[in-house]
Amino acid sequence: MMKEEEHMSFMRRAIALAIEGVESGAGGPFGAVVVKNGEIVGEGYNRVTSSCDPTAHAEIVAMREACQKMNTFQLEGCILYTSCEPCPMCFGAIYWARPDKVYYAATKEDAAEALFDDAFIYKELSLPSSNRRIPFLPLLNQEGKAPFESWMDKEDREAY
Repeated sequence: MMKEEEHMSFMRRAIALAIEGVESGAGGPFGAVVVKNGEIVGEGYNRVTSSCDPTAHAEIVAMREACQKMNTFQLEGCILYTSCEPCPMCFGAIYWARPDKVYYAATKEDAAEALFDDAFIYKELSLPSSNRRIPFLPLLNQEGKAPFESWMDKEDREAY
């Protein structure tokens, strides 16, 4: 079991990465660290603008590195430390990766004050898909079910 000082040390690393990312011009002010058994297995800072990748948030970068290093797509047994409460995309990715715990420093309200406000995304999710700012429209629904049928028929599929 980790001590509070260890948790604070990993969070300070996430915060330092966020500042490093800002100072390097890589992207927004966010950093993250993935820890397993008291060791950092993945870390990163936001690289959205420098990589021209809207998914290159700090949490995603750190989780990708950790998963590659550990040769797995799950982060069970890991703890994620992030300099700010995760956005909706990262929140979803965290649940798919299944770490044991997430610690965050700044809140989503702190992020909103710095012009990183995700409230509009939460509002959009609650709207009917055709009423969203970016409409989501169904097309070829029956044909779209074929990949799921193929998946269900595959005997050696790896569930996640």
